[in-house]
Amino acid sequence: MTTTKQPGVVIRRADRPGDLGWVVMAHGEIYDEQFGWNTDFEALVARIVADYATDHDPIREAAWIADVDGTRAGSIFLVSGDDPAVARLRILLVTPAARGLGLGTRLVDECLRFAREAGYRTVTLWTNDILTSARKIYQSYGFVLVDEDPHHSFGHHLVGQTWTLELT
Repeated sequence: MTTTKQPGVVIRRADRPGDLGWVVMAHGEIYDEQFGWNTDFEALVARIVADYATDHDPIREAAWIADVDGTRAGSIFLVSGDDPAVARLRILLVTPAARGLGLGTRLVDECLRFAREAGYRTVTLWTNDILTSARKIYQSYGFVLVDEDPHHSFGHHLVGQTWTLELT
C-alpha cells in the first residue's frame, strides 16, 4: 500500500523579511506566465503592497502568506476601504505548484475571520472575469457580483468585476 504524504501547510501573517517583496514578484511572474500581463500589473501590486507596508493599521488590516513545506505559496491582504465599515480583500494568489491544496479557500477564510473580528460589516473586492478559480472561491463564501466594467489594462482587454460580501 502506497501512502501519499500531505504537504505541511501553514497560513501565517506576512511579517517576515522578504514576504512583501515575494508577493510583488510572484504576482508579476505568475500573471505574466499565465495571462501575458505586462509590468503594469506588477506595478499595481507593488503600490498595494507599499501602501500596506508603510501605512497599515494592524488592528484593522492584515496580510497573510501560505507556506507549503516552508516555501511561500500564496498570499492575501485585507485593508480598510473608504468607508470604515467596509474592508477590501486584495491580491489573493496561489502559486501554480500549490493549487489544489485548498490554499485559496484557507487564505480567504482567514481574511474573512479577521474582517469579522475587526468589526467590518462588508468586504468588497475587485478582480477580472478571467480569474475563474478565484471567482469560484469568492462565490462559495457568498460574495455577490455588483459591477462589471470592460477596461484595457496590463496589456489586454479585460472585464473588471466588483464583488461584495455582507458579513453576519
